Amino acid sequence: MRRPLVAANWKMNLDLLAIRALIADLRQSYDKSSDVDVVLCAAFPYLFPMAKALAGTGIRMGGQDVFHEASGAYTGEVSAAMLVDTGAKYVIIGHSERRHTIGHLEDDHMINLKLKAALNAGLTPILCVGETIAERKAERTLDILTFQLRAALIGVEIDNPAKFVVAYEPVWAIGTGQVATPQQAQDAHAHLRSELGGIIASEQADAVRILYGGSVKPDSAAEIFRQTDVDGGLIGGASLKSDSFAAIITAALASRS
Repeated sequence: MRRPLVAANWKMNLDLLAIRALIADLRQSYDKSSDVDVVLCAAFPYLFPMAKALAGTGIRMGGQDVFHEASGAYTGEVSAAMLVDTGAKYVIIGHSERRHTIGHLEDDHMINLKLKAALNAGLTPILCVGETIAERKAERTLDILTFQLRAALIGVEIDNPAKFVVAYEPVWAIGTGQVATPQQAQDAHAHLRSELGGIIASEQADAVRILYGGSVKPDSAAEIFRQTDVDGGLIGGASLKSDSFAAIITAALASRS
């Protein structure tokens, strides 16, 4: 059975005081021997102080993006090695906001390069894929998921499926208050796992964790996480408060009991 993973994507939210307070709350509620992996993905300036605050908890830290080059004249970018130096273990790659808005229309080729850089540095990538509302209405969801997944994995070898995570992000459900139904989430996740089985060995595909990333809330998490191919969530707004995030972690734990 795949171990559930709940990852917080704080985006450009929370200051250092709020982060320390949230982590202090999670230290009280999260059992490091729990059967759920928890990752906090924060803005770059806060990673070093976060590493200290998280020491001894079992909670991991991640970056929200990474650049594919190791060094050079790339103002404002952060390399995979720099993330590793902070103590980060995970990194989000290809988030819908990077693909469609603030990322200057990041394309699949760049996402492929970023994925390779992360894996080469020993980071666990959380690869985001997902369709827009126009693509869903055109009944192109599965085609889009297939293309984005396969494009990201060109020339990539997944030696350890525990070190590779996929997140299904229905773009139409992010920040809109809309949530995919549990069956819609399961259908997308099952398709992604099937596609993975055509790229890597099927037994490896069965071991890859696939997260749901479409506006998960405490009241919707339990039913979504109970779906066969849903292994947790990439959580946005609901991760900004310790009580709602802790409730989602609890839902992930209950989904495998």
